[in-house]
Parts: sequence; structure tokens; C-alpha cells
Amino acid sequence: MNGYLLIDKPSGWTSFDVVNRTRHIIQDSGLNKTAKKRFPVGHAGTLDPLATGLVIVMLGDYTKKAQEFTKLDKSYLVTARLGQTSTTGDEEGEKTLVSKSVPSKADILAVLEKFKGEIEQTPPIYSAIKVNGKRAYKLARDGKTPEIKPRLVKIYAIEAVIYSYPDLKFEVSVSSGTYIRSLVTDIGEVLKTGAYTHELRRLNINKYQVADAVLVDKLSPETIYQNLRVED
Repeated sequence: MNGYLLIDKPSGWTSFDVVNRTRHIIQDSGLNKTAKKRFPVGHAGTLDPLATGLVIVMLGDYTKKAQEFTKLDKSYLVTARLGQTSTTGDEEGEKTLVSKSVPSKADILAVLEKFKGEIEQTPPIYSAIKVNGKRAYKLARDGKTPEIKPRLVKIYAIEAVIYSYPDLKFEVSVSSGTYIRSLVTDIGEVLKTGAYTHELRRLNINKYQVADAVLVDKLSPETIYQNLRVED
């Protein structure tokens, strides 16, 4: 069995949880014709545990192609919460009140415009980036402050903006390697209100759409077989 699946990850699951669930279903069902071997299953890019949305799961020989999918552009639906910062950049972290001032929508739109195009961004310390061979989030959890170098990323579009303080919702299309948590934190800094990512949903990875994905609780031998894809 070779190919890939589009899976809609729920909040609270890691990308590895999705991979593990898929592997167990395949191993237990007999879909893997070489049952004595550990069937290769992987994913083409992580998604934060609190986030929902599209994860591409690679099966069999397609695990060797994961890097091709990882480098693709992505789009997200974001809800930023203004007025506070978070140590992790999302709901998991410790919150700190920054400001009670309420920006106007005109202020919001003007600031968002500044982030379109190529920007320099520093990934969050609570991320899977390796620093001297160790994951940044592991160093951070050990009380260390990993030094992460900024990188150039592209913000192609920020649209469908809905603003009702303290929540700012928008859709954003970005290049591979862009951290939405860092984008939201930076927006909060420019607004001088602080901000963190309250909700995050991945809508697509290039041409692959979450609308075509299978929900995790719908995964079964039948749905895996029916939704298995291969590239032409």
C-alpha cells in the first residue's frame, strides 16, 4: 500500500498521534500485506497540537516523498486574541496582560498590511526547530532560552478579516516555514496590545484542501482504502 491520505486533525492531537492511529488501523486490519514488518507511515509537516486541520499522512514508499510536500505553501484560518501575550504563543502558555487599549479596525487593517510580502520572522522557542541538535521546545521546557535565528518568509495574503475585540480572525496564505504563532505575536507587538494565537486551523497545503480530508474519528480500513491517493 503506497500513497497518501488527507486527514483533518482535531485539537489536542499531535501529528504523530494521527500517524500512530493510521498505522495501527493498517496493521490491525490486514491492509498491510507484509504484516510481520512495521508498516511505514509518516506525515508531511507537523501541526501544533492545539491546532486543527489538514495533515498529509504518507503511507509505504510515499514516506520517502514527505519532504516534497513539506516545502509547499500553506493557508490557515487564525483567531488572534489581543491584549495579552503567551509564553508559548498560544493557549497553552502563561498569559501576561499587556494593554487594555482597543485598536480600531482601521488600525488593525493598517498593521496587517505591513506584514504582507517577504518579512523576517523568528520562530517561537516552543517549536520543533533544532538548536545545537536539540529541539527548541525541550530546551525551553528545561528552563533554557534557545537562541533561534530569524528567517525570511513570505506572507502572500491576509484576508477575510473579522474583528471583535479582543478576537481578530483572518485567513492567511504563507510560504513553507512560516510560524503563525510568531506572526500573531509580531502583529501584537506592532499594535502595542500584545497578542497570541487563540485558535488555528490549517485550510490547505498548496492544492490539497482540508475540505477533502477524512476526520480522524472516521478512519477505518474502508476509509483509508477509499481515500488513498497517489500522484500522477
